[in-house]
Amino acid sequence: MANLSHSIEELKATIASLNSTIDSLKAENEYLKNNNELLREENAYLKRKLFGTKSEKIAHSMDQLSLFDETENECEPELLEDISYTRAKKKQKGKIDIKLDNLKHVKKVYDIDEKDRVCDECGSKLSYVGEEFVRHEVVYEPAKLYVKDIYRKTYECRNCRKKGKAVMLKAGTPQPVVPHSYTSPSVLSQVIIDKYVNHMPLYRQESEWKRLGMELSRTTMANWIIIAAKEYFIPLVNRMHELMMKESHIHCDETPVQVLNEPGKKATSKSYMWVYSSIKESKQPVKIFDYRPDRKATNPQEFLKGFDGTIITDGYYGYNHIDGVTNAYCWAHARRKFYDALPVDMKNASDTLANTAVEKIARLFAIEKQIETLSPDKKVKVRQEKSKPLVDDFFSWCKDNQNKVLTASKTGKAIQYALNYEAGLRSFLEDGLVPMTNSLDERTIRPFTVGRKNWLFSTSTKGAEASAAVFSLIETAKSNKLNPYDYIEFIMDYLPQQDLVEDPERLDWFLPWSEEIKEEFEIKAD
Repeated sequence: MANLSHSIEELKATIASLNSTIDSLKAENEYLKNNNELLREENAYLKRKLFGTKSEKIAHSMDQLSLFDETENECEPELLEDISYTRAKKKQKGKIDIKLDNLKHVKKVYDIDEKDRVCDECGSKLSYVGEEFVRHEVVYEPAKLYVKDIYRKTYECRNCRKKGKAVMLKAGTPQPVVPHSYTSPSVLSQVIIDKYVNHMPLYRQESEWKRLGMELSRTTMANWIIIAAKEYFIPLVNRMHELMMKESHIHCDETPVQVLNEPGKKATSKSYMWVYSSIKESKQPVKIFDYRPDRKATNPQEFLKGFDGTIITDGYYGYNHIDGVTNAYCWAHARRKFYDALPVDMKNASDTLANTAVEKIARLFAIEKQIETLSPDKKVKVRQEKSKPLVDDFFSWCKDNQNKVLTASKTGKAIQYALNYEAGLRSFLEDGLVPMTNSLDERTIRPFTVGRKNWLFSTSTKGAEASAAVFSLIETAKSNKLNPYDYIEFIMDYLPQQDLVEDPERLDWFLPWSEEIKEEFEIKAD
């Protein structure tokens, strides 16, 4: 009996050990299964990123009602009363659709030689009847350079000279834009516009200037830009910064930039260009680029010190701990995370949670498109009546489904992202000046990212700071309907002649929305 009892105990222990092994294998199998699913999802995501469409629009069949049409058809009729637009007529093939009114027109009339003005039938002399318009041709005149040799006249008092006194008077000349250099406002403006608007690196500009007859090295051009930024652009940007802090809403974003010779950092490490923009409703549109060596939260905290309004961001944690600031988050970023979770084969996406979320968010964007031109107060009213129920439904749906997917999956991360930032994503419902997305700042930063693909990096921190100042003025000029070249040339033509130490308020004359600028460029206030 003792041996039997002992055998039973050994058998129980063996069974327990086998059960434990089975449980362990089940857990391991579940882990491998989940991990395999995550890898498959990541592989599909990367394939779509590499080979698929970059658009986040969701295709729908012709027999399926569009989400945008659905909103338009189902909303209250009064919402559409103030919204009107005309669909552009379909272009006719072969029709030239180029606006030429802003170009100088030179009339060229082709005539018949006098000896040929004879009738082929009877030999009589032909009489002039009139002329007819045939076509337009745009003519390109290559740029030309010339050297302006500056002299000044000198006068003296001959009467005082007879008495042994030297009294002389010399004509005044304007201060150079860069002391001890041969550049002019027009040349330096072209260098700046080619680099920061046309995205032409300085080494490529060298050959262009050589073609025009001038040997101009990239080092010289870089030095000019840095000096002009230090003397003229940065003071203007600092003043724009002061005025921006008085705004009620600010868009915030950031993007990496590589700086080769940055103290204490490897050449391959990332630095950042931060971008801050006033909202489109602002009476004084401002775009400010702020170069910083890292992505620390202290950067926006320092820049936004004294600001007590609302910032519109992408959810980066660096914006979350700024005293006195309300954070509104971007619905486009929330949608993008769900879009990234869609399967490669979009035909099979309709039954996925990710597709359901994208469609729910699309309904919100449809309403925003309809009320785009309404006043802030009317926007809030519509959002409370139409958008709030959809937002409530979306977050309720997120809570119901957060445990139905793997936490580490793209859909799981997208749901958790939306829930984590729910308060900020709801901000637009209460404030008509808060847009649903941070797209305006992303559009502001795009010229910088396009240029970065061409010039790849900044050589020094001074160069990066100069680039930030130049981008700030160029993008702000565009926002205020100014031609960037004309505006930059105007600054460098007239600002060197001002004594800002004695009269610092004169700096305001050169802000893109100033009355002086409006008068100079004949811009009428809206």
